Amino acid sequence: MNKTFAALVAVATVAGSLAATPASAQRGLGAAVAGGIIGGAIVGGAVAASRPAYGGPVYVEDAPPPPCHWARERFWDGYAWRFRRVEVCN
Repeated sequence: MNKTFAALVAVATVAGSLAATPASAQRGLGAAVAGGIIGGAIVGGAVAASRPAYGGPVYVEDAPPPPCHWARERFWDGYAWRFRRVEVCN
């Protein structure tokens, strides 16, 4: 409701500023622009107020964990301790 009211206030402000154009300006163009803005605000408000396209919340089960994962393993190479990544499968 607040968004619709704010849109209508904005449209009224723009329409008011277009109506106060000097006499040398083309008045037909200003009326067409104001009519387009007002029509767009009405259609946009109707679209924004409509219900969503889906029927409700959708609950999805989490995917099972992968059977294998990578782990860091410390090993002695004969000179120093080192680390390597190994695949661990359960």
